[in-house]
Amino acid sequence: MNPVIGRCPICDDTLHVARLKCRNCDTSIEGHFSLGRLFQLSSDQLYFIETFIRCEGKINRMEQILGLSYPAVRSRLTEVIEALGYEVGEPEPEVSSEVKSEALNLLSEGKITAEEALSIMSGE
Repeated sequence: MNPVIGRCPICDDTLHVARLKCRNCDTSIEGHFSLGRLFQLSSDQLYFIETFIRCEGKINRMEQILGLSYPAVRSRLTEVIEALGYEVGEPEPEVSSEVKSEALNLLSEGKITAEEALSIMSGE
């Protein structure tokens, strides 16, 4: 059985389902049905989503499986989010390992509180 496609191979417009049929009792229903948002994605984007789910949303595992950098994985995730019609929020600020290490040192020296260390390490 072939997978359902969601985009027209000629003009790339969204396809709609016009007929549903039960394989068991041969009942058919005709009308206009939507395939849903996931069928708006390209095959590459669907593969990315399946991989993302398999990795339980852990981008570091996505990096390993796809052989991509963190920014490349985030970029593809952003593309998928936008393709599904959602808005993407501001990306989380990247905090360097040096800044995180310094925050831990200050915490261990008693110069900052645990809350302050967490705030520094999360980029707030």
